[in-house]
Amino acid sequence: MALSRRVLLGRLAATGAAGAALGAAGPATAAAAAVTGRRRVHTGFDRLAADGYRLLDGHRVGIVTNPTGVTVAPAARPGGSGEVRHLVDVLHADERVRLTAVFGPEHGFRGTAQAGGSEGRYDDPATGLPVYDTYNKSGRELAGVFTASGVDTVVFDIQDVGARFYTYIWTLYDCMVAAVLAGKRFVVLDRPNPVTGRRATGPVLERAFASFVGREPIAQAHGMTVAELARLFNGEFVPRAAGRPVPLETVWMSGWRRGDFYDATGLPWVPPSPNMPTPDTALVYAGSCLFEGTNLSEGRGTTRPFELLGADGIDHRWAAALAELTLPGVHFREAYFAPTFSKFQGKTIGGVQLHVHDRAAFDPVRTGIALLVTARRVWDGFAWRPDHGIDRLTGTATVRTMIDAGADTDEVVAAWQPRLADFRALRARYLHYPPAP
Repeated sequence: MALSRRVLLGRLAATGAAGAALGAAGPATAAAAAVTGRRRVHTGFDRLAADGYRLLDGHRVGIVTNPTGVTVAPAARPGGSGEVRHLVDVLHADERVRLTAVFGPEHGFRGTAQAGGSEGRYDDPATGLPVYDTYNKSGRELAGVFTASGVDTVVFDIQDVGARFYTYIWTLYDCMVAAVLAGKRFVVLDRPNPVTGRRATGPVLERAFASFVGREPIAQAHGMTVAELARLFNGEFVPRAAGRPVPLETVWMSGWRRGDFYDATGLPWVPPSPNMPTPDTALVYAGSCLFEGTNLSEGRGTTRPFELLGADGIDHRWAAALAELTLPGVHFREAYFAPTFSKFQGKTIGGVQLHVHDRAAFDPVRTGIALLVTARRVWDGFAWRPDHGIDRLTGTATVRTMIDAGADTDEVVAAWQPRLADFRALRARYLHYPPAP
């Protein structure tokens, strides 16, 4: 009997994913993955496909995703490298899955919108599927979107970068709450934390400063994967917001270790948002994103966002002040650049570039505080954003008020240690992957 194109494509995808999962059991090292391109880590989606999508059998499925929701299809010929395809395209082509809706977060499902934007409601030209906008929606409003879509199960698959103020984890949280309110089942497909899952660092959010860049009290750099966060949210926060936990299924990765940086995984990097172009950006983001709460440029509009920081009037003295601190794992270079958009658009400004030379020793949050402390001391034009956005980013007013009072980096970092210790103890209850050696 002749197979339809969709059935044939689906069987080929499942066969390839299953073969890849078997290959993941081998002792491939990070170095081997980097040199040969061999995959060592297989995502939650890969494992779902390898299992024939049994978890979704009989359900009308909607998926919350963005351009990072990709999988590597099997090579077309021996020795080939395969094809990076979006999982929506893969699922739509497979008759074993009843995919009926797509839900787009900030920046949109296909990734066409800049920060603070989305793609709105439309039908996807490639698949014909209805795409619903979730950005800036939560609670009953978002539950209404799920109800209107007619789905039974909501699936989440988006690459995170490990920082509390990266909004996709709060899209996850909001969707979990909305799924309870709409009576939907929820499935999270796991992906790596690109900056490892070794530790949690930074201040823990105080609920008085809750916003879309931090709904609940977790650390600024949480050190968890999205599926681990989903378990924590469901155990600690979703019942408080929705009255009960959501019916939750998690599909874990194979081959990922807590000490893995992204380049050890063998997975292709897809920018999760327009200003997160490389894993190097993710490495510094949990600290340097704090400059969004100041009048300095955080490097948006350059080819190195969050690695370049500066303002009109800053000169060599900032880099010199930072060098004196001998912060672990990072060097600072005097830099001059002209952003093509955002702050100081089209104007050449001075500042620094971060060069991380020892990723294991580097602490992005402590480094971010040191950058703020020194910038305020060497540049008399330094100012916080008038809306005190810095307090939403740090999750507390303490960081801002201590820096204004002249505290040094160590004093600011010491202030958040008690609440961080409590969060670390809570976090440990929800970790799935074993500790890094």
